Amino acid sequence: MSIEVIKRGLFVTVQDLGRKGFAKFGIGKSGAMDGFAFRIANWLVGNGAEEAALEVTWSGFSVRFHQNTLVSITGADLSPESGGMPVPMWRPVWFRRGSELTFKRPVTGCRAYVAAAGGLDVPEVLGSRSTYLRGGIGGMDGKALQTGDVIPIRQSAQSGSSTKGSPKFEEHEVFRTVNWSAAPWRSYIRPNPVIRVTKGLQQGDFREEDLRHFYEGSYRVKPESDRMGYRLSGPSLALRSSREYVSEGVTDGTVQVPADGQPIILMADRQTLGGYPKIAQVVTADLPKVAQLSPGDVIRFREISIEEAEGLYLEQEQGLRLLKNRIDERLEEVRRCLGST
Repeated sequence: MSIEVIKRGLFVTVQDLGRKGFAKFGIGKSGAMDGFAFRIANWLVGNGAEEAALEVTWSGFSVRFHQNTLVSITGADLSPESGGMPVPMWRPVWFRRGSELTFKRPVTGCRAYVAAAGGLDVPEVLGSRSTYLRGGIGGMDGKALQTGDVIPIRQSAQSGSSTKGSPKFEEHEVFRTVNWSAAPWRSYIRPNPVIRVTKGLQQGDFREEDLRHFYEGSYRVKPESDRMGYRLSGPSLALRSSREYVSEGVTDGTVQVPADGQPIILMADRQTLGGYPKIAQVVTADLPKVAQLSPGDVIRFREISIEEAEGLYLEQEQGLRLLKNRIDERLEEVRRCLGST
């Protein structure tokens, strides 16, 4: 089983949950920017959360399915269409052999995830299938997808490769879906979001008036932003006194302030060490919000305590566990229906 890239789009890569344990060698984690949407995409097609899937940025991307294939689309609404009809998101969708899926234009957010039952079958590199462009490893030869690429899909009982695993399509149908959805009851993708942060290790080294500007002002996402980090434009930040810092470990959501005084939020393809002062740390629960920001979007920061951040993380994870259980129940109902037809 496989899917073929018909149009490469702006920027599409193969990702999973990232490679772990290699930071000491200077190799970043990579992986899906929006882990929230990524995991749900995999669960909706019966995969484990870690299976490789596509991360689609913005628009213009199109693929063709070589066999009947069970797919899900989550994350940003990039106007997915097939056969001239909108494809519903946040639910399992069976695509008919030969049908195409196209992303027309962004409506909300900037990154969508396309998971296929069985997972994308690209080679593991250092324990992960994630694409790391700066290192040239993972995914499809360490690169963004190109027109003509054919991506294998591992066989799965839910992949639609047999009559039992796939619905019977009507003559006019290019895809078929279910009448339920796993979409979050309250969208986390919204304009002008407030991003919650905890204190950075060097927050006390910044001038009081600049800290006030950091939290009371707003910042715009600059066009130079990418998977490595979001460069922001807004109130300039300065240290109380000039000094140098020893490089130390950074992680997803670390907010650094380089010499120009404009913050950078480090993301999935970040470096492993940073020598700029760290003014704040985005809480894990809000990383999906940041992952869906586009150039020109405006954000504000709000400081919370580490205890509050931990509570938000545990609440989010509990909600995801409950959602996965519900998805598994619904998928089992679907399998029983398909098995009886």
